Amino acid sequence: MSCMTRFESDHPEWGVIAEQLAQEFAKTAAARDKAGGTPKHERDRLRESGLLAMSIPQEYGGHGASWPETMRVVRTIAQADSSVAHVFGFHHLLLATVRLFGSEWQLAPLFEETVVRQWFWGNALNPLDRRTVAKADGDAWKLNGVKSFSSGAADSDILIVSALNDETGKLMVAVTPSDRAGITIHHDWDNMGQRQTDSGTVEFRDLRVDARDLLTTPGPLGSVFASLRPCLAQLILVNVFLGIAEGAFAEAKRYTQTRGKAWATSGVATPSDDPYILRQYGELWLALEGARLLADRAADIFQGAWDLGDGLTAQQRGETSIAIAAAKVSATKNGLDVVNRMFEVMGASATSAHWGFDRYWRNLRTHTLHDPVDYKIKELGEWALRDTIPTPTFYS
Repeated sequence: MSCMTRFESDHPEWGVIAEQLAQEFAKTAAARDKAGGTPKHERDRLRESGLLAMSIPQEYGGHGASWPETMRVVRTIAQADSSVAHVFGFHHLLLATVRLFGSEWQLAPLFEETVVRQWFWGNALNPLDRRTVAKADGDAWKLNGVKSFSSGAADSDILIVSALNDETGKLMVAVTPSDRAGITIHHDWDNMGQRQTDSGTVEFRDLRVDARDLLTTPGPLGSVFASLRPCLAQLILVNVFLGIAEGAFAEAKRYTQTRGKAWATSGVATPSDDPYILRQYGELWLALEGARLLADRAADIFQGAWDLGDGLTAQQRGETSIAIAAAKVSATKNGLDVVNRMFEVMGASATSAHWGFDRYWRNLRTHTLHDPVDYKIKELGEWALRDTIPTPTFYS
């Protein structure tokens, strides 16, 4: 596998580790995509690699990587296996959720144990799914209901869960061990793409959540700084999308160079000399280059916002959201173009199930439906025409 991410870092070993893992994952990615299920071996390899501790600050035993560095690892892995990159990126999102929504005293035990025990965090926080309710039970809470799109829940050690307060209707977010009594993780994810993200349902039956488990200071989107969580979630999606497109481009290039055949009436010996093929590669490369620049710019802007902490203003947060929205629209539209047109530069033989090239389209098409890109374009239009920044929600 040829990595297209320019990994620039004060710690180049992270890029080396990510590239080695990507090359390993690429060997089985197509077969595992067909099989579906949990990529247990690949998740364990991430545990062993130390990359799960990338974004954890050094004072808690982590590596203290910047968000641009973490995003480059996400993108590198996505070039080979977008399902594994998805759950890896969300692992770091969930760690950040503790920092953004929770209290200082909650950080040390959770972060330090994650480093020592190589915990993999999973997601059961879906604010659009309102079927899980929390009821007071003495000095604790009992959660009952179901959460859909729980990416990475299977084989996780820790879950971030959400529920609606039965009395107030407000969203509550908590941290819980994945094996706590009352949690059932269903292996019912059967969508056409991202087939190894285990994004199915998690069921709660009288799950006990203590007060110390709740992230309440400042709580979900409870401050300007806390409202960076959806920005980080969107930034991760940008890099997964872009990684998929880069991986597809690399596969198409390799196929054209090694297996492609010139068209009968082209007048050239190889497809690499065909002016129409060259034009398409030029257009696809240009589209990806623009998306890469926007993605890297968005990551740098996000890091600047993150560094401000509680000093972040609403305007600065809004401009960060706009930068990420621009990157997401570009990665979505240009990425979908690449995973579709890759077949035009490879030819009919590339559609054989043997190659599994369709997984790039299926994965990107599935994942780009996470939330409608039209609403991102609307936000960009409001910014461009009216200088209006997006209102923070769990998706903007």
